[in-house]
Parts: sequence; structure tokens; C-alpha cells
Amino acid sequence: MQIKERGIILIPIDFSKQSLIAIRQSYNLAKYTHSRLVLLHVFTKDGEESFEALAKITKQTEQESDVPTDFMNVKGDIYEETDRVAAEIGATLIIAGLESHMRFRQIIGSSASKLIRKAPCPVITIRGDNNSDGCENILLPLDLSPETREKTDTAVQFAHYFGASIRILGVFDPADADYENRLLAYCHQVKQFIKNKGISCTNKSVPTKDIASTVVDYANKIEADLIMIMNKPDLGMVEYLTGTDAQKIVDISNIPVMTIQPMHRENMLSFGTGF
Repeated sequence: MQIKERGIILIPIDFSKQSLIAIRQSYNLAKYTHSRLVLLHVFTKDGEESFEALAKITKQTEQESDVPTDFMNVKGDIYEETDRVAAEIGATLIIAGLESHMRFRQIIGSSASKLIRKAPCPVITIRGDNNSDGCENILLPLDLSPETREKTDTAVQFAHYFGASIRILGVFDPADADYENRLLAYCHQVKQFIKNKGISCTNKSVPTKDIASTVVDYANKIEADLIMIMNKPDLGMVEYLTGTDAQKIVDISNIPVMTIQPMHRENMLSFGTGF
């Protein structure tokens, strides 16, 4: 998935601290991609439109970012309406601030989890309250699923925008030696591909039974500014109840996470967890 230049970055806001952080996090990316910002306020009851407050923050955003900024006011569920509006306006990216106390088991269903799974474009979720002006380190977790390979081009694109380095992390079950060997070879191939694009890149492989915690712990260890994972929109019942590794990463990460939508596949087997 490529983030197109001259695109539209959609930011759902509710005037909370996290949504305001999401707005500020969008500035440099909007400039690099020559995108315009659209602030989306979704209200549930008539009288909650907050038109004046929305107009004020839109004007302030445009002045601070020097990026064209519009706003939309719609009624409904914020997660459902965000996806609907994103498709309607052709958004190329959604940046969503999520409250730090919300966990995956609390938001599963018609909530943030659904927003990510159903989004028509990549989604960056922000839980921490650090506001970074740039991006120096991108963490790229890899497995052997078909979907995971699609995020490499996006990582390269972002690295070029920000002058960032890419850190590959291969994770595998310590009991599966065959998978480990295939993953090590694949991570090396990806590293060479990225370095051939003129981008600094390292790779590391870690045996683990807890993929999500391992990824987030490593992201903090290397002071990553962004974690890139793949969406898994079609969940089985067990996954729906327990969550995929990708969703758990979104749940526990204090670092911004970019979830990329995979291409549609028919009759294709997956080799991994799809993060």
C-alpha cells in the first residue's frame, strides 16, 4: 500500500487530548505528501455538533501546520462514520488518537478494533502522549504470511519521507526450527532490498511465545517512532474473542502503530499471523 502524494489525511476528533495529539502528529506527514487534512467530528445527539469549537480548531490547525485543512460534522458512531467518510472522500490515511486506558478487550466489536479492520486505507493509531516532529526509526515486524510482505514498500516510502532507518524484527516460535530458518532467510532478503533503496536497515530475529509484547518491547528498546503492521480484516471466532497479534500490538503499544490494509486474496493460505 502506497501513501499517495496530494492525498487526504482524515483525523477523527472529539476534542480529547489524544485526538489533539493526533492532529499535531499529522503536520509533517501532510507536508511531505502534499496532503490536505480533514478533521472529522462525529456526534451522537442533536445539539452536540460543536460547530464553533470545530471551526476554531480547524483554523488553528491550518495556521500551525501551513497545510490546507477542512472539517466535517456528521451524526452517528465515530468508528463506523470514520470508515464511511474515509471511503467517501478518498482518504489515503486515517490518524486516530486512542485513549491510553482503552484495551483491546474493551474496544473489540463496534469500536476502534472494527475501525481498523474495516478501514479503506492505512490507519495510524496513537496512544502515547508524546508528540514527535519526525520519524527516525521505523520498526518492521516480519513473519512469513503473504500479507506481511506488502508493508515493506510503505516502510521504504516513509523512510524516504523522514530520512528514517528501518529496523526489521523477525519473530518465531522457538519450537519451530523450519519456520525459523525460512524466516531468517526472508528477513535477510528484505534487509538487502531496503538497503538497495538507499535506506539504513538492520535486522534481528527473536524466539517468542508472546509476539505482541516482544514487538512492543523491542520498539521501545530501539526508540522506534513508528511500528508498521498488517491488518487482518477477516477474523475467525477464536481470533475475534482473543484478538490477533496485530490487534494486540495496537492495544498495548505506547508508540504510534500504522496498520496497513492487505490486498484482496482468494484461496491463498497464510503462513503466519499477518502482522
